[in-house]
Amino acid sequence: MKKGSSSIKIHTLPSGLRVVMEAIPHVRSVSFGIWVRNGSRNESARQGGMSHFLEHMLFKGTEKRTAFDIADTMDAIGGHFNAFTSQENTCYSTRTLDTHFETALDVLTDMFFNSKFDGADIDKERNVILEEINMMEDSPDSLAVQLLQEQVFQKKPLGLSILGKPETIKKFQREDFISFMEKKYRPDNTVVAVAGNIDEKAVLEKIGTAFAGFGKRRKPKIEAPTLYTPGFSLRDKDIEQVHVAMGFPGLPMGQDETWYAISAVNTIFGGGMSSRLFQKLREERGLVYSVYSYNIAFSDTGIFVIYAALNPAQLQDALSLITEETRRLFTERITQEQLSKTKEQLKSSVLLSLESSMSRMGSIGVTQLMLDRIVSTDEVVKKIDAITLEGLYNVCERVFKLDKVSLSLVGRGVEGINAEKMMG
Repeated sequence: MKKGSSSIKIHTLPSGLRVVMEAIPHVRSVSFGIWVRNGSRNESARQGGMSHFLEHMLFKGTEKRTAFDIADTMDAIGGHFNAFTSQENTCYSTRTLDTHFETALDVLTDMFFNSKFDGADIDKERNVILEEINMMEDSPDSLAVQLLQEQVFQKKPLGLSILGKPETIKKFQREDFISFMEKKYRPDNTVVAVAGNIDEKAVLEKIGTAFAGFGKRRKPKIEAPTLYTPGFSLRDKDIEQVHVAMGFPGLPMGQDETWYAISAVNTIFGGGMSSRLFQKLREERGLVYSVYSYNIAFSDTGIFVIYAALNPAQLQDALSLITEETRRLFTERITQEQLSKTKEQLKSSVLLSLESSMSRMGSIGVTQLMLDRIVSTDEVVKKIDAITLEGLYNVCERVFKLDKVSLSLVGRGVEGINAEKMMG
């Protein structure tokens, strides 16, 4: 056993499964998650969408519980359970009263180890996922960002939709799910995270028993680093607004000084209502209703995204202003006073998130899975306090390179636009 902080304990079971626990005595809840380092990035071309489809199927029944039984058991204890799939990981989670942890553990591990993958259930869920794909096509904001990722990562797995494509979704059969899970879901590739009002020794013993049959499986090949490639992607859609996703080379996931500096840059540049983008494009010029920025971080790369939605007649003005604001970062430099205010915003966000056992479970689970370490709250606060203007501008110089800008547009008639000329 090793300690991640005064209240966080990390244990590695004989199988290689890591268990991360944070005791929070003053709450009455327990949040429990199974984190697997597998996502859409780990799929071959013919497996596109398998990770997400598999996540859905784990809710469809086991040898001893139907899908209704699973839902009814959790409802009966007032518990919440959910799951999600990203490009690099999948998480299955529950949140219950501390008195119901054993029930949550039993239900979630039953789903994890004993799902039936019944053919009729697969066919029904296939239709659900096809509708989910249709829904994304009808969500131009999500579509614009997805097209940006496809362009930036040249349609390699990291850039493709987590949902997959209809042609692959229609082909998956029971044996595909079983084979995929055997290869991708392994103890050394998995973290169990628990946060809340727990007896650590008792919880560890229960988890050890529940995961006793989780044996070693074949390791998948390591994915090669994916490079950022600038370019343009345009999609005509008969809608009133144009949805814009502009991208720059972002920073990968990490806990070094650049990770906190990019958060500070984003907060100042486009992360809130007082940010430069919001003030210039909405408050001063009234060109947009929505405009913001964020850094999409993966294990080895990232994209810094600027999103806006606006009237097509104002597209040229908006793009020019966004470009002008990126240049203004260097000509009208951030002051020490602005940086100090931003540090307080970042620290408040971190500390307020600690009030939720689910947020704390998610934080310790994903960082242990992806970074193989836990960073304590005190360490996070110290790193935020340590951000300097020099560090801020080192990050700006790495990110805001106009010769590396990418752009996706979704809207009526955009395929006839000369995007490169519009960007200047």
